[in-house]
Amino acid sequence: MHSGQHLKTIGIAACSGPGAALCYETITGECSEILGAHHHPEIILHSLSFGEYCSLLIESDWPAIAQLLSRTCDVLVAAGADFIICPDNTVHEALDFRDLENQVPWLHIAKTVSAEARARNFKRLAVLGTKYLMEGPVYRDHLLSIGLQPVMPKIEERNRINSIIFDRLVFNRGTKKDLFELLSIIERMQIEDQCDSVVLGCTELPLILNDQVCPLPTLDSTRLLARAAIQQATAPALKPAPLTSPPQC
Repeated sequence: MHSGQHLKTIGIAACSGPGAALCYETITGECSEILGAHHHPEIILHSLSFGEYCSLLIESDWPAIAQLLSRTCDVLVAAGADFIICPDNTVHEALDFRDLENQVPWLHIAKTVSAEARARNFKRLAVLGTKYLMEGPVYRDHLLSIGLQPVMPKIEERNRINSIIFDRLVFNRGTKKDLFELLSIIERMQIEDQCDSVVLGCTELPLILNDQVCPLPTLDSTRLLARAAIQQATAPALKPAPLTSPPQC
């Protein structure tokens, strides 16, 4: 690692385990290319019980979910985090109910994915995730705001994807049958809805879907967020402008 290089401390507001783990592994694994073998910025991870989030999701109690995130942010900031990422797409809807982004610098997962989609010239994006994410504003608002079209699966498909996520993927227990069902949904959306890419809008979906198996290019929200965190943590700090002497009379 370059001597004297100041690295920002990354705070991870974790929800479900495998998604947070994949985000952490991506940061620690890919930083070697920038900082040298085995080096990475300091990382602080805090997780309340995922069950607390799940109970509140069922009730659509977004203010209470925002309160949970705020508690985690307080812990991370007190421990020294310079900015925060949350490797959970769904709970980002809670940011509409509490101004956490002004409480501490925050990298928003949907903003990161949307910027990548625009950079790759995608136009019609199939959005996969929990039913709360697919039926909520997180990706819809961010994609539409930059002129891209989000496309959601049919209601029966949304229910099936949601079941796959909560029944198995959050425990990292995806099956070949799950993969087949997800690919069938994506293939239908490619043909019928003319989608040109797919947002893996659940941080566990990359455990089972990727560009090697998917008929459409994927936008891996977990790894894209991790890479944005690496960029933020390793960016050189701006130096203040040198003081100039007052003109001499």
